[in-house]
Amino acid sequence: MLQRLIEDFKDSTGTTVRMMSLAAAAALGLFITTGFLCAAAFVAVLNRYGPVPACLTGAAIFFVVSMIAVVTYVARKRQMEERAEAAARKAAQTSFDPMLLATGLQVVRALGIKRMVPILALGGIALGFLASRQSAGEQTPAE
Repeated sequence: MLQRLIEDFKDSTGTTVRMMSLAAAAALGLFITTGFLCAAAFVAVLNRYGPVPACLTGAAIFFVVSMIAVVTYVARKRQMEERAEAAARKAAQTSFDPMLLATGLQVVRALGIKRMVPILALGGIALGFLASRQSAGEQTPAE
């Protein structure tokens, strides 16, 4: 169980680092490109209409680029949250309740281990059948 937690931590950390470096590179490139485009638009509008409309044009360009970045960020964050919720639901289905485990230990103490061996064997077989039916139900048939 500890190994699984460590692997999940490594995966999430690696994904976060890759996403942050990709976002930083994209932001830098977008900033430089937007700067040149805004300068070109500023000069063109300045020569034709004057300084105030030129400044407003530059502000509008930066506003549009910022809104595109915000929408992209929100969409990606929502997608990552949905994946995390799906993983949590899957982990919750396979985890054991500590109270159930404590109750089971008390039953074993009360009945004795020699009486519990056949019951545990039958329970293991039933759990195996249940697990195989659930995994078969999750698979989609090939079309």
